Amino acid sequence: MGIQAAMDRVTGAATIVEALRAADDLAFEAGRDPGVRTLRVLSAALSGDDDIAAIAAVHALSEMFDEQAAARLVSLLDDPRPYIHEHAAWALGQGLPRFSALARLIALVERGGFTGMLAQRTLEKWSVAAGDVLAVALESVLAVSAQSTDAAGRARLVETLGLVRQSSATRTLLTIARTDTEAVEVREAAVAALGQRSGEPGVRRALEDLVAADGPLSDHARLAVIDLEPALAHTTRDTSSGLTVAQLFLHADIDPSLSAAGAGDNGGIATLLVRLGDALTHEPGTVERVLTLSRGSISQATADLLDVASQSSGHVYGHVPLAPHPTPSAAAWPLRVRARRGIRRLLRAAGHIDVLHLRMADVGSLAAADVARELGIPTVFTLAPDPHGVIQSLDRAGTLTRENFGETDLAEHFWFRTSLVRSLAGSASHSVLFPRPNLADDMRSLVGVDIDSVPERHTIVAEGVDLEVVDRAVALVSAGATDADPALRELADLVGGLAPDRRDLPLIVSVGRMHRVKGMATLAETWAGSALSERANLLIIGGDLENPSLDEREQLDRIELAVPSAERATRGLILAGHRPNDIAARWVAAARLGIPGRVSGQGVYVCASIKEEFGIALLEALATGMVVVAPDGGGPATYVADQDTGFLTATWDTLALKEATHRALDRAALADPAIAERARTMVAERFTIQAMAAALAPVYRRVAEQEAELVRAAGAA
Repeated sequence: MGIQAAMDRVTGAATIVEALRAADDLAFEAGRDPGVRTLRVLSAALSGDDDIAAIAAVHALSEMFDEQAAARLVSLLDDPRPYIHEHAAWALGQGLPRFSALARLIALVERGGFTGMLAQRTLEKWSVAAGDVLAVALESVLAVSAQSTDAAGRARLVETLGLVRQSSATRTLLTIARTDTEAVEVREAAVAALGQRSGEPGVRRALEDLVAADGPLSDHARLAVIDLEPALAHTTRDTSSGLTVAQLFLHADIDPSLSAAGAGDNGGIATLLVRLGDALTHEPGTVERVLTLSRGSISQATADLLDVASQSSGHVYGHVPLAPHPTPSAAAWPLRVRARRGIRRLLRAAGHIDVLHLRMADVGSLAAADVARELGIPTVFTLAPDPHGVIQSLDRAGTLTRENFGETDLAEHFWFRTSLVRSLAGSASHSVLFPRPNLADDMRSLVGVDIDSVPERHTIVAEGVDLEVVDRAVALVSAGATDADPALRELADLVGGLAPDRRDLPLIVSVGRMHRVKGMATLAETWAGSALSERANLLIIGGDLENPSLDEREQLDRIELAVPSAERATRGLILAGHRPNDIAARWVAAARLGIPGRVSGQGVYVCASIKEEFGIALLEALATGMVVVAPDGGGPATYVADQDTGFLTATWDTLALKEATHRALDRAALADPAIAERARTMVAERFTIQAMAAALAPVYRRVAEQEAELVRAAGAA
């Protein structure tokens, strides 16, 4: 193709998603022809105002085996544009160690954030070939900045030193772990790193002393001592016996009761993992044990290890200690090393994992993929165009452009996440895909994966809901036993707290996380600024209202501007906060069927997400018999019967969202039981959690069998 033609494809791409894909070809061409002309083309792009072309040029430089290109790439660490030096820190990891970049990369690590994670990742790669040099550089910074560096930054430097596997780093780690005048979080980083240094003189004794001291580091030291135990080699078993499958989502507090559903990042994925793990192990057969990993405290992590090691069947839960307080997924990338160590610890405790299922491009999957490679565990990856779908929606809306992509990428990490999707899909033994219209075309155009080329490595599996929970809720409300149910009494009281003239209006309901992608604020703004507010009240179920995360605060602030707190009762807005899944199901049922004298029926369910790969809450609403409004792309378009059981629309367009919601209210007002029956029948026939488990079990079996054959073939060779 040639470097100029490749750059023309980047700058001339019709969409941003297409430009991101063209950047891969640019990098390939730069590596194929690392000459002066190539360097000129890339330098010109770096000086232009097209952010995408400039970032593409950064990564293309990293593919050039050329001293001038390497020097140019190192110089970009000083670029005044933050997104350029962020991508330079990432791209440098593709090549050989560059000692001239060490000081600047270490400074980025100390500063922290997503950029710091990328810089640390590059230094970790370089430590394989230049570990002793890196250790000296880090020790020097730690020595001279003991008083000037904040504790969090110093802890990040110590954590990075712990990634240097050479023995030269051990002495400093031991000294910091034992020094009482160091901040606790700095010592914690040293203790955790020592747990990775099995066989090093003095390490076990130092950790055992910290455990015995019963001080602030004792729990951390106890886990580090466990980490010192040698790992068992990952060998294959007789695949005719029941499998052990691991799955994870580290941004939720997952427990069997789903008590935190809707708070922070505890969305549909948390509900899905609980229900799916139960369904996979309910019937004897393919899957004997499911290990579900989520975030938790260090005390939970310690207690879990015994359960994980001792339970050979059923659904088992393990917690990974990440940070003292819950961290939103977008801000969790700097926790990569902690996540990796916690995941490794639990998977080793389990004794044997046949398959690890990864579901999204987040820090948990990034860390878990590293562990899977280390332990030789095959992975299954749920391949979806995320964040590609969000990029496409923002591009179409005109809010994401070539000129503001760099600044947006600093917050959303679109480039890194799209790259991670490709990496996870490429290394997975099998990919699972959600059904969606034009699936093959979308995967090819958005993600760059041709699922038709090797069809046996891809399986379409729909997500599912637990109909028993929904049916119990509908039966309870239908029976009229609402006064005896605390959850329904609470809903009645919430509606009763509205102005008298609003209490007989139907409810527009939305359930989910308070996150901009989920569109809760957009829905509130659309409702408040239109005649919708005259026709119905708005009930939003989700979010931690008492201690909101940054993402939740952003949504709540927008809602406050649209409907100030003092006006909610008179204008009909109810922000209920997060509720357990079974309570949310009862409230949705009550919105459809009503509570005589307390809550009007004939409500509708609105999902205002920018994108929805599938939509658990939507399916639950349909199973309840609610008329729904849903995005016209992704998974919902495969199961919402447009203008019958619901209305598909461009949810990012507020005018379209308003019109669709009006039409949904009109249809719900018909109170036609046949509509509800069609919706429930569709869910029952196609989208139960049991059907999902039945579709995934043979995928896991096939992956385990193929892995066993690979091991046998490798042994024979």
